This record gives sequence, C-alpha cells and structure tokens, in this order.
Amino acid sequence: MQDHIGFIGTGVMGEPMCRNLATKGNYKVLAYDLDPAPLKRLAADGVTPEKLLASVATESHTVLLSLPAGQQVREICLEQGGLITYLKEGQCVIDTGTSPPGLARELHVAFGKIGVAFADAPVARTRQAAIDGTLSIMVGAEEDVFARIHPILDCMASDVSHCGEPGAGQIVKILNNMMLFQNCAAIAEALAIVRRTGLDETLFVETVSKSSGDSFALRNHAKKAMLPRTYPEGAFSAHYALKDLAYALDLAAAENVEAKGGELARERLEQAVADGLGECYHPVVREIIDS
Repeated sequence: MQDHIGFIGTGVMGEPMCRNLATKGNYKVLAYDLDPAPLKRLAADGVTPEKLLASVATESHTVLLSLPAGQQVREICLEQGGLITYLKEGQCVIDTGTSPPGLARELHVAFGKIGVAFADAPVARTRQAAIDGTLSIMVGAEEDVFARIHPILDCMASDVSHCGEPGAGQIVKILNNMMLFQNCAAIAEALAIVRRTGLDETLFVETVSKSSGDSFALRNHAKKAMLPRTYPEGAFSAHYALKDLAYALDLAAAENVEAKGGELARERLEQAVADGLGECYHPVVREIIDS
C-alpha cells in the first residue's frame, strides 16, 4: 500500500528535511541511506528506516531524493535496480538535490513513460534552515505536479517557488549558487583589505550589513564563518561548491555567456581543494584570498 513518503539520502541536509516531514507534516516516512547513523536518529522521530530501495519505491506515493550530485541521482533513478525498476503509474519523484538541468528533463521524460510524475526541487539556504524548516525551494514541474507536491515541500521550507517546467528549478538553483560563491569571494577580498588597513572586521561587517553592500552571504557566511575563520567539515564544502559551480558554468557555455566572475570563483575554490581544504565549508575561500 503506497501510504508513505520515501526519503532517499539522509545526509547534512536530508536528515533534518526528512525529520520535518515526519514531525511537522505528520507524514508516514520511510528513509533509506547507506549510513545507518542518521536513520537511527530519525527513528526517534517516527521515521521508519528501510534497508531496501525497492521497498521505499513500492510503499511510497512520493519519493524524495537528497543526494550529493547528478551522478548519484542518475544511478538511483535510472540504472537497473533503481527506482524506475519498481515505480508504478501515479507515483511521484522529487529531486531536492542540485543536479544538471538536462538530467532533470531526462528524468521527467523517463518517468513520464511509465506514468510517474517528476519534479526538480533543489533547496537553498543553510543547514540551520533545513533544521528549522525554513529552506527556500525552487521547483521545476508541470502545474498539476507542483500543486500536488506543494504541501509536502511546505513542511521543509518557508519559501517554495514554482520556477517553470522540469529543469527550471535546477537552473535557478545553480545560478543562485554561482552568485553566492562570487559574493563570498567579494566579501573575502573586502575583509582582506580591512584587516590589512587595521580596521575592525566585525565593525566593518555590521556596518555594511546596514548599507547597500548587505547580502545573505554577508549576514550568514561572513558573520558565522569568515569573521571567526571557522570552516567546519560536514557543512556545504568547497568540493560541493565546485560541483554546483561547474553545472552553472556548463549552462553558461551552452547559452554562449562568458561568465568571468563565475570562472574566477571556480579558480579560488579549486585552489582551496588543492590546498587540502576541499572538505571545509566553502567560505574557506577567505583563506585563499587573505593568506
């Protein structure tokens, strides 16, 4: 009986998202992950751990994915033994991770052939937002599919935006992240100058946050990571940032746009990885700029 929501991938973002489905939405949730630790924690909140992907597929009316990259999404969805092997007409798949827009369109077509709905619904904001249920979710889906999944997404987000047809959510998300990474680099440059001129960095950030240089990155990434120069592992790493930026720059190239700012941001993230900082929270680019 398909009376559950399935959740595949309970990592940094997926675990709190899955928890909110069970606690805020009062949904019956099945969760699948290769790591048993988050599944054990989620069980305390009423989520049922599941060892078999097939069981998640057959017992859920809707399956959400929160996976590291497009490669894993393709494997879980389309390879032999993946979701497409088990799903039936009337079910729905939602990819909440960040994947190439072309893959989202491919999944929409592949699942559509067996009567399964698909939406790309990548999430934005921080892990704390995932915990609080205040994510921003950017959705690419047909109108009827968006209406169907909106109540589910509302359990995890304070802002749910229908961006267009399948693939549109991924386009908006990867460009959002490209802008974020450039903003972080700009802040890091400014902080390097501030430090060397002898001004108070905290005073600088507080003052700019009340001026035209204000931004989400300034209020979050600068205050919480760049000022204390603390870049924890297990957050959104430089490796992950590079992956999302590569998707955005591939899109720019396909549309014949010269994205010089994005390319510079990629160079700095690549340097962070080369310096052994790839698993650190991506605002670690400050250490590349202000070394």
